[in-house]
Amino acid sequence: MVAENDRIGKAHRLVHLCTRQEWAQAQVGGQRRAPSLDSEGFIHLSTPEQVHVPANLFYAGQQDLVLLWLDPDLLGDVRFEPGVPAGPDGMLFPHLYGPVPVAAVAEVTEYRPGPDGVFPVITRPDLG
Repeated sequence: MVAENDRIGKAHRLVHLCTRQEWAQAQVGGQRRAPSLDSEGFIHLSTPEQVHVPANLFYAGQQDLVLLWLDPDLLGDVRFEPGVPAGPDGMLFPHLYGPVPVAAVAEVTEYRPGPDGVFPVITRPDLG
């Protein structure tokens, strides 16, 4: 169930950024419980167009990241809120107030930085 929010209705997919190892652990346990769920009360998600912001802020140059492409209809309570820390220009990010169920993961793709260590903006025309 997804929280009422005009933005979520426009999101065909949300993404969660994690390492390959964290994804492997989630598959064994049936869900992804990021440390932020305990420390902040939610798991950080992004829209495809904004995932480069947290990637570059927290994971610059890291080579072992994957994007979990999530079906919002299979997630719990999702709210668009200011980033933690606040994003550029007051950008709102989706926060999931519960674990990410493995069943909500529609696709997994590698997400690597360019030669300069900077993660690119994602463009996925197939997500329409």
